[in-house]
Amino acid sequence: MERHSQDSPDMDFFSVPSTEARVRSDSLGSTGSCGKFALRQKVAQLMTCMEDVSSDDDLHEELSRSIDQAFLICGKMIPPKMMDFRLQIITWNVGTASPPRDLSSLLQLDSSGSNIDLYVIGLQEVNSKIVNFLSDLAFDDPWSLFLMDVLAPLGYIKLSSIRMQGLLLLTFVKHKHIPFIQDIRTNYIRTGLYGYWGNKGGVTIRMSVYGHMLCFVNCHLPAHMENTNQRLDDFERMLEAQQFDGESIGSILDHDVVFWFGDLNFRIADFGIHFIREVVNSNRYNLLWEKDQLNIAKKKERFLQGFMEGPLKFKPTYKFDLNSDVYDTSGKKRKPAWTDRILWKIKEDSESELDEAAGSDFEHILKVHLEKYASHMSYGISDHKPVTGNFILQIKPLILEPSVSLRAEGEWNADHDSLISYSVSKDFPSSTWDWIGLYRVGFRHTNDYVTYAWVKDDEISFSKDCNQVYINADEIPLDGGEFLLGYFCHNLQCLAGVSEPFQIQPGRTLSAKDGTEEVDDSTKSDMFMGAGF
Repeated sequence: MERHSQDSPDMDFFSVPSTEARVRSDSLGSTGSCGKFALRQKVAQLMTCMEDVSSDDDLHEELSRSIDQAFLICGKMIPPKMMDFRLQIITWNVGTASPPRDLSSLLQLDSSGSNIDLYVIGLQEVNSKIVNFLSDLAFDDPWSLFLMDVLAPLGYIKLSSIRMQGLLLLTFVKHKHIPFIQDIRTNYIRTGLYGYWGNKGGVTIRMSVYGHMLCFVNCHLPAHMENTNQRLDDFERMLEAQQFDGESIGSILDHDVVFWFGDLNFRIADFGIHFIREVVNSNRYNLLWEKDQLNIAKKKERFLQGFMEGPLKFKPTYKFDLNSDVYDTSGKKRKPAWTDRILWKIKEDSESELDEAAGSDFEHILKVHLEKYASHMSYGISDHKPVTGNFILQIKPLILEPSVSLRAEGEWNADHDSLISYSVSKDFPSSTWDWIGLYRVGFRHTNDYVTYAWVKDDEISFSKDCNQVYINADEIPLDGGEFLLGYFCHNLQCLAGVSEPFQIQPGRTLSAKDGTEEVDDSTKSDMFMGAGF
């Protein structure tokens, strides 16, 4: 995303337009109390002058542009405050199991209320038998439905998801952040069976969070102790080959921050099973770190330089007997290993970018702080334990206002067509494929709309400042309730604007085809939706 220069133009934006040459006052350039006093005087003079020119439309328009420029410059001189954006990443090989009854502990809902801004949930080995997989293609899979049931009542919506056979990646965001998460793209890459089969590989979601580009990569890499090089080769191929649409951010490593997680399948080399179990039982995990294959690779492999991970101060998460915290007692007796991992990498600025930043008034800042890195032993539906990483992203927002503002005009009910007014920011990448959805308050995901209107096909008026579209009365819910509007931008693949909630009154009458007979609401609902609803 283009970062706008903070250089302010050299112009007298408080002076009244005149045919005479204008000279910038020295007081405007001063920084002390005298300069502020002079500014206040000029503002007072401007208010007086506006009374005299209020009937001159051309001059009034030029004044308006000058005042807008003043606000723009003032906004650039006041840097946006740092904000803490809380992120939780979950990785879990669920071994084809259905969701457990309760995920409150894993999602940290049983703590002091959820303060997570964005959940990123990466699952591996989701049931992908042919019947289940075909069903999940037509409808949401059981894990997505379950998580929406849990998180939607708490004010989260499913922002995006991607599935490749048993790999599933989901993102849920708090409602207040929706318009500030843009440019959402998904991708996947197969690495199983020489790249032809998707039982192994990676699924990716990338997005702009308040103007900062984040990329989330959920992987399932080859298993077994001896396949370390294959695991490394597969991930390196993902970094090189996976591309996204768009001119500015093409590959994974071009993003400001990359989060890499999943069942990475790295094992503990050299040590025998009895020694590993004894060390784990005595909580002396640090004795195993130097033999962890991923830790070894991070020191040797150039493409892994810069990837960071929290200390492994929890039990190895593989392999357990089902519904227990006992390590593998089967005939295979797999050695315990930290197969399930979460890493991240911050983009290294080039010298030219650093030089440019040094000469700018705006300091590009994004810091990543790992708050907690843990496994969750109470979940036993598979032979892996889930792992969570709680992060605080300290960022300076580059997007301060939603790209689209919209509102419902007048009172809405099912007896009349209704109007929507909206306006877009400068340089907004609108498209004929953009649409405005009507959502019930508490909606679960972007496509969970009741109805929608195309911003171009259903447009009834437009101007530089405001556009209007209509929704036909037949498409407005008959039972009424509390709703909101969301503007979906096709080019950014996101809801670029969300309205304030508003009330729709229930429909009162329905004209029958052969007359004007009034029917009650229940009869009207049956006629609209069909029998059986």
